[in-house]
Amino acid sequence: MNNCIIKMKGIKKYFYGVKALDGVDFQIRTAEVHALIGENGAGKSTLVKILTGVYQPTAGTIILNDKPTQFPSPQVSQKAGISAIHQEATMFPDLSIIENIFMGHHIRNKSNGLLSWREMKDKTQILLDKLELDIRPDTKVRNLSVAQRHMVEIAKALSLDAKIVIMDEPTSALTLREVEYLYKIIRKLKSEGKAVIFISHKFEEVFEIADYFTVLRDGKYIGEGTIADITVDKIVQMVIGRSLEQMYPKLEAEQGNITLKVENLTKIGVFKNISFDLHKGEILGFFGLVGAGRSEVMQTIFGIDAKTSGDVFINGEKINITNPSDAMNFGLAYLPEDRQIQGAILAMNIRENITLPIIDGIGRYIFLDRNREFEITDEYGRYIEIKASSWEQLVEDLSGGNQQKVVLAKWIATKPRILILDEPTKGIDVATKATVHNFISELAKKGIAIILISSELPEILGMSNNVIVMHEGVITAKFTREEANSKKIIRAAIGSISK
Repeated sequence: MNNCIIKMKGIKKYFYGVKALDGVDFQIRTAEVHALIGENGAGKSTLVKILTGVYQPTAGTIILNDKPTQFPSPQVSQKAGISAIHQEATMFPDLSIIENIFMGHHIRNKSNGLLSWREMKDKTQILLDKLELDIRPDTKVRNLSVAQRHMVEIAKALSLDAKIVIMDEPTSALTLREVEYLYKIIRKLKSEGKAVIFISHKFEEVFEIADYFTVLRDGKYIGEGTIADITVDKIVQMVIGRSLEQMYPKLEAEQGNITLKVENLTKIGVFKNISFDLHKGEILGFFGLVGAGRSEVMQTIFGIDAKTSGDVFINGEKINITNPSDAMNFGLAYLPEDRQIQGAILAMNIRENITLPIIDGIGRYIFLDRNREFEITDEYGRYIEIKASSWEQLVEDLSGGNQQKVVLAKWIATKPRILILDEPTKGIDVATKATVHNFISELAKKGIAIILISSELPEILGMSNNVIVMHEGVITAKFTREEANSKKIIRAAIGSISK
């Protein structure tokens, strides 16, 4: 039996009288990958911040190596051997790998107190070699890929002699190959006796890499156990209180005529000869690994990028879209993958975001009809169940799931005939995913033609009427809902079968 490093008992945390954590128990052992599972708002981040010294618990006990302890600051937690790698890498892009790894704990010459750059460089090289990273220690972080930045963060944790490494959604921006490499590193850390707390919304990742799990819901401890003794459906029920089948509420919608036809669409160097039909009321799934060209195809159709050749037809009529305004006039709407950069304006409130694409139609002359603006926001905000204190709340203050709902409401308010959804549930919790899935299904039933781009196979299989698979800029396979399965889709995604 592995030794227990940390036990957290009856942890409570109140913010202005609101319970963020209500009697949570959590423990982590040596040489263990422990999945911390729960939807947004379940209390995972609060628990981690207590563990890393950012927050202090209102009540409860923390036991480190069988001795009661406290972490009054991140520095104390760090000295105790706890290191966190966050979803968005918190690094200094214009500094070198050496400087990032040793930030806050530089090595100095004992004789004169000056920084010992040679020793830090040598130790950085040893860490990079250990992680099998073929990168120079003096490389600036801005020149690294997302996966390489994650590895540098792991190197920093190792430089601090971390006994517990916390990974918060570490795979969210990684390719399939990079994810496999991360798994290899996690297993290596485990073999060296390190404990890894793994936070992920993706159950396939949890079952692939974790040994043990703890589930939180609404700030409460729900349960724990070994991964080998649990099923996905049981974990889903623990997380959200409903079954796996309810995650993908695909309503049967009558498919009508072809709404969108794409013929031989090509953008040299990016994708070529893309052809497909999209029917009224259809959900057409697009699957592919990172770099397959799915998003680029949709951005071209929507007028964000220019095509090299090919034709686009709407309701049988050949059209020419040169910018997003043209696309919107033809009844298209596009929800981009990155909601925080392309999807929403975080510094604006919910009302301003939702009505932004249709602002020209709200009011008379140069005057904005504020009452109408509120009516539209209220209609779509309630329809998609945005949880906020008011429609004046800033989008940046919302949870990731509610930010995504704002972006969805914004485009649905344009009343599109064709809706392109690029990773609509990326980075959001299980319960919100189910809400978004139900919303998508209802839109299709109302006759809207939907393109669903997703990197999550269960989402593609659960929601799509038909599936198109891309690899390196070309379509490698097309499947009906009945024909599609995980094995066929993955084979097509890695280019092992021809069109």
